[in-house]
Amino acid sequence: MGWIESIGEAIRYIEDHITEELSMDEIAGRVFLSPFYFQKGFSMLCGFTVGEYVRLRRLTLAGSELVMTDNKIIDIAVKYGYDSPDSFTKAFTRFHGVTPTAMRKEGAMMKSFAPLKIEFMLKGGFIMEYKIMQKDAFTVLGVSRMFKYEGPKTEIPAFWAEHYQSGKGKYVCGMYGICIDESMGTDEFEYVIADNYNPAVEVPEGFVTRVIPEHTWAVFPCRGAMPDAIQTVNHQIFSEWLPNCKEYEIAAGCNVEMYDDPKQYPKGTQDDLYYTEIWIPVKKK
Repeated sequence: MGWIESIGEAIRYIEDHITEELSMDEIAGRVFLSPFYFQKGFSMLCGFTVGEYVRLRRLTLAGSELVMTDNKIIDIAVKYGYDSPDSFTKAFTRFHGVTPTAMRKEGAMMKSFAPLKIEFMLKGGFIMEYKIMQKDAFTVLGVSRMFKYEGPKTEIPAFWAEHYQSGKGKYVCGMYGICIDESMGTDEFEYVIADNYNPAVEVPEGFVTRVIPEHTWAVFPCRGAMPDAIQTVNHQIFSEWLPNCKEYEIAAGCNVEMYDDPKQYPKGTQDDLYYTEIWIPVKKK
């Protein structure tokens, strides 16, 4: 099953089980992808997370059921995953702009979030630079934290800011940002802000070492101000390169972002020529 077909199949599965308890492991497992890359690819292709999609679809369906049936509001709330009338009312009001009671009594306008349909579109040719690199296992030194798949887009930048504000930047400058999900079967992953490890230097308190296994990597260069440059290439990897790549597929639950030294550029990470790389572990199909 191809990359885009897998995302489309996952959306169909979500729609067929929208009133049931859905876990990231279960959805990803249905299309034979790791939660790590499924969540990443879904958000890149669709523009929002799996959790956001499920929430918006449930609130849409709850609104329709509210105006089309006489079912009790509490029963509708439970059906669509809310364990109390209060939590349902708050979420419903944020989405529709009115409370469930007001919508039923006053016939207020409701909002609709339609189910996604993934389709191929002919958009013209594109050029992506990349190289295939065989790299031996290497060890890094860094600071580590676990993140849920929901929310890392804002939480990881905050982790970087905390790292430098705490003074830990004098030990680890941040040559790498590494995501690790060895089991490829949980709802969270490890993120490490890291440098290459020097075994002659003692590991400072609060820091960890991690061995990145030997892999074949697809390496994508990124040029331009952060974070736009790296986010653009990341999106292209999942929306253009992976769906069209005939030779390689993702091999493991990790990826590496490599950052050049900002001091080499007049405007640091905001320089138009600032250089970064994204490394994706791949294997032959």
